[in-house]
Amino acid sequence: MKVVVCVKQIPDPNTTGQLDPQTHLLKRDGVEVVMDPGDEFGVEAGLKLVEAQGGEVTVVSMGPERGLDAVRKALAMGAAKGILISDDALRGSDALTTARVLAEAIKREGFDLVITATESTDGYTGVVPQAIAELLDVPAVTFAKSVECDGSTLKVQRQTEAGHDVVEASLPAVVSVTAGVNEPRYPSLKGIMGAKSKPLDRLSPSDLGLDGQGGASAGQSITAVQPAPERAAGEIVKDEGDAAKRVADFLASKKVI
Repeated sequence: MKVVVCVKQIPDPNTTGQLDPQTHLLKRDGVEVVMDPGDEFGVEAGLKLVEAQGGEVTVVSMGPERGLDAVRKALAMGAAKGILISDDALRGSDALTTARVLAEAIKREGFDLVITATESTDGYTGVVPQAIAELLDVPAVTFAKSVECDGSTLKVQRQTEAGHDVVEASLPAVVSVTAGVNEPRYPSLKGIMGAKSKPLDRLSPSDLGLDGQGGASAGQSITAVQPAPERAAGEIVKDEGDAAKRVADFLASKKVI
């Protein structure tokens, strides 16, 4: 069974993010970076599946050269191979461009199952997993709180507001996992040392056939950023016998009721 897990290196979410005043993009140079915490659950899910079914885990990442740290951490956890797609033209890529690049790398590698987080901690678009599935022309199963696979069929508990739904899909497929789906393992000293000898490919958009026609461009540009307006003071309603009606009228004016 060939499992591909998407990972990403991001600024440490425990620190306050800052925007570059020139590009309006999140500052990534000179700040502490870590593997996106959500991706650790994906790596662990992939490792558990291949331990049960056989096969190997390949991790794929798109980002600057520093993104190798996230790939190496996944290799130290137990993944067999790493791939990093890096190019200055990809800086600040939108969700669709990101999905295109990752999908081409995954297609090039070959896969039975692709595992992602539900969304990145620094982007929060939440659409990349589904876009990858569409580009690969395979089913997308999202928000999985548990993942099982018998080698041909994927079975998950899909988290919902009311509990969970049981969803099955034939392989190949893409599945996004929620935080808490498992307990990610820590890289052991043996794993860290062994990661240095594992295959690690560095690719560019041209290696994936994405040069030209916008295939390897960021897909978006940010022209300006403005602070969100401060919340205005609310209205205090003193009950003089008509408070309930005034509250109801206010809610009706906002189309809440």
